[in-house]
Amino acid sequence: MGFVLGLVMGVIVGLALIVGFVRSENSRSKRRSELATTVAAFARMTVGDSRKLLSPEHYPSWVVFSQQQKLTWLNLQLEKIWPYVSEAASELIKTNVDPILEQYRPVLLASLSFSKFTLGTVAPQFTGVSIIEDGSEGITMELEMQWDGNPSIILDIKTYLGVALPVQVKNIGFTGLFRLIFRPLVDEFPCFGAVCYSLRKKKKLDFTLKVIGGDISTIPGLSDAIDGTIRDAIEDSITWPVRKIVPILPGDYSDLELKPIGILEVKLVQAKELTNKDLIGKSDPFAKLYIRPLRNRMKKSRTINNQLNPVWNEHFEFIVEDASTQHLTVKIYDEEGVQSAELIGCAQIYLKDLEPGKVKDVWLKLVKDLEIQRDNKNRGHVHLELLYCPFGMKNGFTNPFAKNFSMTSLEKVLKNGAEGKEVAENGDEVKKRKEVIIRGVLSVTVISAEDLAPTDLMGKADPFVVLTMKKTEAKNKTRVVNENLNPVWNQTFYFVVEDGLHDMLIVEVWDHDTFGKDYMGRCILTLTRVLLESEYKESFELEGAKSGKLNLHLKWTAQPIFRDRD
Repeated sequence: MGFVLGLVMGVIVGLALIVGFVRSENSRSKRRSELATTVAAFARMTVGDSRKLLSPEHYPSWVVFSQQQKLTWLNLQLEKIWPYVSEAASELIKTNVDPILEQYRPVLLASLSFSKFTLGTVAPQFTGVSIIEDGSEGITMELEMQWDGNPSIILDIKTYLGVALPVQVKNIGFTGLFRLIFRPLVDEFPCFGAVCYSLRKKKKLDFTLKVIGGDISTIPGLSDAIDGTIRDAIEDSITWPVRKIVPILPGDYSDLELKPIGILEVKLVQAKELTNKDLIGKSDPFAKLYIRPLRNRMKKSRTINNQLNPVWNEHFEFIVEDASTQHLTVKIYDEEGVQSAELIGCAQIYLKDLEPGKVKDVWLKLVKDLEIQRDNKNRGHVHLELLYCPFGMKNGFTNPFAKNFSMTSLEKVLKNGAEGKEVAENGDEVKKRKEVIIRGVLSVTVISAEDLAPTDLMGKADPFVVLTMKKTEAKNKTRVVNENLNPVWNQTFYFVVEDGLHDMLIVEVWDHDTFGKDYMGRCILTLTRVLLESEYKESFELEGAKSGKLNLHLKWTAQPIFRDRD
C-alpha cells in the first residue's frame, strides 16, 4: 500500500514539475518574442520618432542626432586630386587674401603680405553634408570640413623702423561648416544661375606664429596683433553672413549680396552674482558685445570697479545682416589693469528669437564656453533689453533710438524749426543739427506684491516700496503694510523724466522695523518698453530675494523738446 501511494505521489510531483517547466518555457518564449518585437520596432524608428517619445532632457549630454551624411567617397577622390587642387587654390587664395591683410594691418606695421603660400600635401576631410530646408527658392547645402594640414605659409612683415621679419604660420588646425547656396534655379543647364559659398560656422581655428631665425616676442604685442589680423581677415572676408558669389550663367545676382536688413538696439542693463576673480576685493567688470566678432564692430561698456552686481544702463546699436542665423554675444570680463582682462562668463541670444518691433527683456546665464554646454558653475547672469528694428517695417512702429524719432504731433508742428542756424566766425549761417530729447512724465502704480520672503521671527514682514529714478535720484515710497507677505498698495507716483531713453527706474522693497529696515529685493526697469507701448502692466521677479513678485503698472506721457547737439 505504501509503495502504491509513493508511486502515485511521485507521478503527481513529476507531472507538476513537467507542467511548471513547460509553462515557464512558454512564458520565457513569450517574453523573448515580445522583446524581439520591441527591438524590431526600435530598429525601425527614425530620429524624429525617438524625439517624439523622449524629450531632450532625457538624453545624456553625449547623445547627438546628426542630420549629416558621411562623405567617405568624396574624401577618397579629394586625396587623389589634392596635389592639383592645392597648386591651383594656393595662388588664388594668396591673390585674394593679400589685400584683406593689408586692410587689417596693425598700426605698428608698415606692411603685411604673403611671401609664400602653399596648402601642403594633406587634403582636408569632409566629415558630413546636409541639405538645409530654409524655404528659399534654391538649394542650400552645408559641408563640415576638418583640416590638420602641413601648409607652408610665410608672412613678410616690415615695421616702421625698417626691420623686416619673416613670420611662419604653423600647426594649423581648422574645423568649420561651409555653406553652399545654389540660386536661382533656372530651366537652363546646370539648372542654377550662381553659387554662393561662405564659412557658416568656424568651430576651431588654431595656429602658431614663429619668426624664422628669431623670437616673435622680441617685439611686444606683435604676436597678438598678427593673430588678431588673421582672424579678422577670415571673419570679414568669408565668414557668414559674408558670402562669395560665383556666377554660373549670365544675369544680375545683386540680390544674393550681403546687405544690412535692420538694426538691433541693445541696452546693457546690469549683471548679478558675478564670479569674483580677485583675491583682494571684488571684480571690476566690463562687457564686450558683438554680432560679428570684428574689432571695429565690437562694443565695450565702461568698467565698474569693485562690484559683483554692476548696473551699466548703456545703449549700443548693431547692424543686422541675417536675422535668421546671427546672434548677439555678450562677454563679461574682469579688468586687470596692465594685464589681460580675465573672462568671467559669456552668453548669447539668437536674433530669430526676437519679435521685430517688440522689446525683449531677458536675463541670460553666463557660461565659461559657448561651444561646450556642460558648465554647471554659477558665473552670474546678465540683464539685456533688446529691440530689433528691420528696415522698412510698416505697422505704425517707430524706433525710439532713431535720430528722426517722432513721438507726438507736436514735433510735426515744430519740424520746420528742428534745423536751427547759427552764425559762424566768417559771418555765414551754418546749420546746426538738433535732436529730440525724450522728455515726459512717468506714472508708476505700485499695485501689490506676492509671496514675499519673511523677515520677522514670527514669519511675517512689514513691507513698503521705494521708487527711485537713477539719473535725477527723485524718490517716492509707499505706505507700510503691517504683517503681510502679500501686500496690496494701489498707490500711484509721478516722475518728470528729462531723458527717457537713458534713465532707469529702481524699485526696492523694504521691511519696516522700529529701529531700521531690512532689504527684501528689488527690480530695475528701463523705460524703453513704456516709451513704445505708452503703458503696460507687468509682474516682476524680485532680485536678491529668496522669493517674491512685484506687480506694477507704468504709463508714459510724452513731452518732447529740442536740444542742440554738438
